[in-house]
Amino acid sequence: MFRARGENLRSVYILLFLNIAFFLLQYQDGARFARLFAFDAAEVGRGQVWRLFTYQFVQASRIGTMSIHPSITLFLNLVLLTLMGMATEEVWGTRGFLLLYAISTLTTAGVGAYLGIPLLGSYFINFTLLFIYAALNRDQTFYLSLAFPIRVTMLAWLALGALLAGVFFGNQANIAALAGAAAGFAYYLTQRINVVDEPASDGEPDPMYLATRNLTRVAAVKRALVTGSQPDIDRLIGLSEGEITKGVNICAPVDYKPEHSDRYCVRCEGFAECTARFLRMNRPIVSAPVAAATTNPAAEPTT
Repeated sequence: MFRARGENLRSVYILLFLNIAFFLLQYQDGARFARLFAFDAAEVGRGQVWRLFTYQFVQASRIGTMSIHPSITLFLNLVLLTLMGMATEEVWGTRGFLLLYAISTLTTAGVGAYLGIPLLGSYFINFTLLFIYAALNRDQTFYLSLAFPIRVTMLAWLALGALLAGVFFGNQANIAALAGAAAGFAYYLTQRINVVDEPASDGEPDPMYLATRNLTRVAAVKRALVTGSQPDIDRLIGLSEGEITKGVNICAPVDYKPEHSDRYCVRCEGFAECTARFLRMNRPIVSAPVAAATTNPAAEPTT
């Protein structure tokens, strides 16, 4: 997916720790903590350079005009950083991920300094990381509950809409956040030019692109089996069968472990065939009337 994948040193764990540690400090005296760690261009000019980054670890207590407890924003940020940060660092490498973080964070701070406004909040996680994760995993669906699925691309568009609405209504912090997200996404685009869908030298698809696509497929397979959605299972089986590589030795069923820490399954040429077999072996058993309804083409959702 990217020009150079690089080594994954799990820097997301450090960011998770910093979010929790800063929250514990913030919880003791929120007002004093904000004065010490929020971005303020004047204080940075006096030598407090840590403010260029620490404002990202402060859990905001307001979203727009709505008050929200910092513990809730901490929880949401930890979930988003774990889900999206680990996946992005996995396919990009630690160097690329941290450079993305620095570009987005410093651009946001730079625009804040230009506008003369303080900054407080996790803009990188909520916007830059969400936009890039959505670009990497366009087909992934989140389930806010079993009844309300939403694609990650829709979440990204909603976040962008919220940013633009804030800009329209004169919220200058939104301008800074939008600039940081745009800079981060522009860097992401420079790293994927002439790489996505590009065949390798032997004529085969790029292995990094296949691994990224297969990571998304793992989440979709897991969700389809948990919800028992027969149309989703049939769709995934069809997609997998269309991508089967002929003449590849396939592992035994018990060896299919796409979520293993080594990620050897998602890089294997036999991933598609193993996935189709795994879905057939583990799909929930439904009664005849339900099965007939789920196999009706007119009842299947469009994608």
